[in-house]
Amino acid sequence: MTARARLIPSAAAETISAPGTSTVTESDVRPVTDDGDHDRFAHYTRRADASRAYVEGTPVRALCGKVWVPSRDPSRYPICPECAKIRERLRKRAFN
Repeated sequence: MTARARLIPSAAAETISAPGTSTVTESDVRPVTDDGDHDRFAHYTRRADASRAYVEGTPVRALCGKVWVPSRDPSRYPICPECAKIRERLRKRAFN
């Protein structure tokens, strides 16, 4: 007779094994499927990239590093504070 591990459904998957067998653990990995609206900010990105993204539906990268597919009017949201800081630093460096 062989001992088998039995899976028990719970928030984090775990196994129970019989004495003398090894324990296998599984992590609960779920892909992130949000559309980026959780922060509700307008981000700075290159104008050409934003225009292409609106037409083709391709993702763009903001100055702060956020990657998303633009689909809403950015004037309805406050500007991302991180993007604003980076943009200001870039503008100061360009004028020096």
